[in-house]
Amino acid sequence: MFSINHQKFLEMDELSLQKVPYFFIIDFLAENVEVFKENEIEKSGLLIDFQSFSNAETQHDLNKKIEWKSYPETLESFKSGFDTVQKNIRLGNSYLVNYTRKTKIETNLTLEEIFYHSSAKYKAFYKDFFVFFSPETFVKIIDGKILTYPMKGTIDASLENAAEMLKNDKKEKAEHYTVVDLLRNDLSMVADDVRVDKFQHIDFIKTQQKDLYAMSSEISGILKPEFDGRVGSIMKKLLPAGSILGAPKPKTLEIILEAEGFPRGYYTGVCGWFDGENLDSCVMIRFIEKEGDTLYFKSGGGITHMSKLEDEYQEMKNKIYVPIY
Repeated sequence: MFSINHQKFLEMDELSLQKVPYFFIIDFLAENVEVFKENEIEKSGLLIDFQSFSNAETQHDLNKKIEWKSYPETLESFKSGFDTVQKNIRLGNSYLVNYTRKTKIETNLTLEEIFYHSSAKYKAFYKDFFVFFSPETFVKIIDGKILTYPMKGTIDASLENAAEMLKNDKKEKAEHYTVVDLLRNDLSMVADDVRVDKFQHIDFIKTQQKDLYAMSSEISGILKPEFDGRVGSIMKKLLPAGSILGAPKPKTLEIILEAEGFPRGYYTGVCGWFDGENLDSCVMIRFIEKEGDTLYFKSGGGITHMSKLEDEYQEMKNKIYVPIY
């Protein structure tokens, strides 16, 4: 079910051990792994804008009024996969499933314009094939220390006391605890002395459609000697990212493949920049993909036994936005 692309992970290890800077992209199932040395990025048609690395132009004007329409599936259509997820949770096969959907959108913006004018911590545009603007770090490696920042739980920021409501919402809290626990365990596979440094930290995300609050935590550890400098081996061990999969991982992956009914492709995969010493990587969420002439926005959220159908449907729709203002 989970065929790993060994050759590319070995290549990543070799480059990182030799301290050669490179950028990598890995799809959700780790079947497609692409590695670009710094001098190859430009001709690959990749535009990247991370906090630690950017090859994007600084000036890029947008002289048009943005048109944006989305065509979410019906509640009934959303419900069929949701029911599959809930049935499996009731059977004890999973206690958190990240259920995602694809929604047709229409906009007068090109993928490249969306890349240039979205504001996000991590952005990439790939060959007129997809663009993403992600707020979510996957892992950072700084001087032998590995850090991850699981993000789970969002709320409409216009609600009164929204940040407090998010922190105290039973369902969101349970989801957040689960992901923190999952990622703490994941990190323990490649690191020692793993600890939760920050818990339930609230971030503000501004978008053209609506402002959101999101909840995240910070977990860190010291890389085990056998993983030190081996970025490929670390990725191979940690993927797919727990925050966009669920727990326990192998069974939850089976449930997702059954419930969603579309291939995620690069959506919810990870990409990252290794600068020769340290690594910064992100989860590819807030994702727009081109299929033929049609654009699709892929979005979703975590489902637990406490999830309500209407709320999850609404959350999936809330996330169909571009952060351009």
